[in-house]
Amino acid sequence: MTDISPASAVVGLDEDELTVLRQVGDQWGRALAPRRAWLRALPIDPALHRFPRSPQTGDHGRFAMVDFVETDDPAEIVATPHAGAGASGSRRAASTWRRVVLGAPLRSSAVAHERMRKLVALPVLSSDALSSVAYGPEAMLAVLALAGSGALGLSLEISVAIVVLMVAVGLSYRQLIRAYPHGGGSYIVAGENLGELPALIAAAGLMTDYVLTVAVSISAGVAAITSAVPGLTHDAVPLGLATIAILLAGNLRGVREAGTIFSAPTYAFVLAIFALIAVGLIDASAHGFSPPHVVGLKPIEGITVLLVLRAFSSGATAMTGIEAISNAVPAFQPPSSRNARTVLTLMVGLLVAMFAGLVVLMHVDGIVPRAGQTALSQLAHRSFGSGPLYAYVQAATALVLLLAANTAFNGFPRLLSFMARNGHAPRLFLRLGDRLAFSNGTIALAAAAAILLVAFDGRTDPLIPLYAVGVFIAFTFSQIGMVVHWWRRREEHWRKSMLLNALGAVLSAVVFVIAAVTKFSQGAWVALLLIVLLVLLAWRIRRHYDSVRQALALHPLDPPRGPRSDSASARPCPEQRELAHQPTRRGRRESRPTPASGGRADRPPGSVQPARPGLRRLPGPTVAGRAHQPRRRRGSTLPELLGRVGRSPAA
Repeated sequence: MTDISPASAVVGLDEDELTVLRQVGDQWGRALAPRRAWLRALPIDPALHRFPRSPQTGDHGRFAMVDFVETDDPAEIVATPHAGAGASGSRRAASTWRRVVLGAPLRSSAVAHERMRKLVALPVLSSDALSSVAYGPEAMLAVLALAGSGALGLSLEISVAIVVLMVAVGLSYRQLIRAYPHGGGSYIVAGENLGELPALIAAAGLMTDYVLTVAVSISAGVAAITSAVPGLTHDAVPLGLATIAILLAGNLRGVREAGTIFSAPTYAFVLAIFALIAVGLIDASAHGFSPPHVVGLKPIEGITVLLVLRAFSSGATAMTGIEAISNAVPAFQPPSSRNARTVLTLMVGLLVAMFAGLVVLMHVDGIVPRAGQTALSQLAHRSFGSGPLYAYVQAATALVLLLAANTAFNGFPRLLSFMARNGHAPRLFLRLGDRLAFSNGTIALAAAAAILLVAFDGRTDPLIPLYAVGVFIAFTFSQIGMVVHWWRRREEHWRKSMLLNALGAVLSAVVFVIAAVTKFSQGAWVALLLIVLLVLLAWRIRRHYDSVRQALALHPLDPPRGPRSDSASARPCPEQRELAHQPTRRGRRESRPTPASGGRADRPPGSVQPARPGLRRLPGPTVAGRAHQPRRRRGSTLPELLGRVGRSPAA
C-alpha cells in the first residue's frame, strides 16, 4: 500500500540518537524529580516566570489561557491579523476551478479505495506495451527496407527473436513481483541487491523511458490522426500538447478515475487489432499466404549484421512498458501481488499475439513503410477498405496511442516517490495531492514530455533511436539484482527463478548493447548522456540530504561536571546552533502559533502566545512555554515523554 504517513517523508532517528534522547530524559527526570509532586497541582509551569492576569482552566485543570503577548519584543513570534483572514476573491475563484477540474479532495483513508481491480489495471498499466505494436513492427521494417525488398523477409526471423525476448522478460518480471509483493521496480531491486550506483542508473534509465513513452506515444497517435485526416499534419504539435494537458488533468483526479477514463480505448484497440489480423489472414489464405513481389524499393545499404541488429533493436521498442506493472503493485486490489502477476501474464500474452500477428500480416501483404501513412493504416485499408471499420481501426489506434502515455503517468510519479524516500530526489515528490495522486511527479512528467515533443516537432522517427536505451538498461539491472536476490535468499524453487532472471538479464543486456552501439550516432548518445546527468543529479541530492541530516543530528552528551544538573541537554553541533538562532537574528518572524504548546520556539525570556481554546487536554501537566530556552528549567511533560519513548520496545 502507498505510504502516506509522515514517516515516509521524515527520516527517523538512528540508534545513537535514540540513546542520546534516552540520556536526556533520564537526566531531566532526575533534575526535576523534587518538583513533580507540586508541579502537577499548578495550572501553569512556574518555570516560565510569567503568569496570566486571570487564569482560566478547564474542567480538569490541564490548560490555562496565557492572555498576554508583548509584541514589542523583537524576537517575539506573533500571528498577524491576515493569518486568520479568509481567502481573496481571486484565490476563491482559483479554488473553485481546481475543484471543477480535479474534483473535491479525498480523505487520506480513501487511498485503500483508490486501488485498481484487474479489469481496470490491465488497460491502464498495459496500454504502453500493447499500443507499441502500432509502431514497433513498422520501425523494424523501416530499417530492413534500407537493404531493398529482399531484406523484408528477415522480419519473420527477427520477430521470432523479439517474441522470445518478450516471454523471457515477462517471466522474469513475474519472479520479481513474487519476490517484491509491495512494489519492486528496477530501482528498488537494484538498490537492495546491487548497491546505490546501479539503482540510480536503473532509475535514470526508467525516467528517460517514461518521458520518451509520453512523447513517442502521443506523436505516434497524432500521426495516426494525420494519416486519416492529412489536413491536420501542420497541427501535430498543438494536438500533442492538448493531449498531454488532458492526460495531466485526468491523472491529477486520482488513480481510480484515471482508470475509468482510460480503460475503454485500450480494449477497443485490442479488439480492432485482432479483427484486423483475423480478416487479413483470411484474405491471405486465398493466395496461399505467399507475399507479393515489392517493386520500386531500391537498396541503399547491404544486408549486413549491423543492419539486422538495428532492425532487431528497433522492433524491440514494442517491449517498452512491461516493467510498469512491477512498479505499481501497491495500486492493485488485494491480493495485490497475485493480481499483478495475473495482469502481467495477460499483458505479455496479448502483446506476443498482436505483435506476431501484425508482423506475419505485413509480410504476406507486402507492406512497406512510406511517408504520409502508417503501416497499420495500410493494413486496415487493404482489409476493410475506406469504410467504417477502417475509421474504427484508425480511431482506436489514435486513442490508445494518445492515452498509452497514461502508463508513464502511473509509473513515473511512483518511481520519483521511491527515490525521494531514499533521498535521491526532492522530498516534495513524496507528497500526495488532494486526490491521493503523486501530483508533483505527474506535473514534472507532463512538463518534460511537452518540452521533448516541441523540440522534436511532434515527429516519431527521430525519437525512436532514443527510446530503447533507457528501458533495457533498467531491465538489465533489475534482472541482475533478482539473480543476486535468489542467490542470497535461496527460497523455494530459487534455482528455477534464478535461471529465469539470469536469462532475462543476458537478453536485456544484449539488446541494450545493440541499441546503444547501432543507434549511437542517430541519437542514442543523447539518451546515454541524459542518464549520466540524472545519476549525477540524484547523487548530489542524496549528498545534500546526508549533510543536512548530519548537521541536525543529536550528538552525545558531555560528561556531567557536578553532582546535579538542572538543565541537562544534548549539545548541538555548530551547524545546529546556527540554524536555531537564525530567526532571532533576522528579527521578528510572522507565523501562526504552534497548537502543541501555544508558545514560542527558541527565543529569549519573554511572553508567550495564548494557547488556542478547544485543544484536546493532554494527560500531563499544563506547559504553556518554550521548546528550548537555555539556562532555565523545563516542565516535566517532555522529560517523561522522552523517558517513555526512549525505553519503549519500538524505539
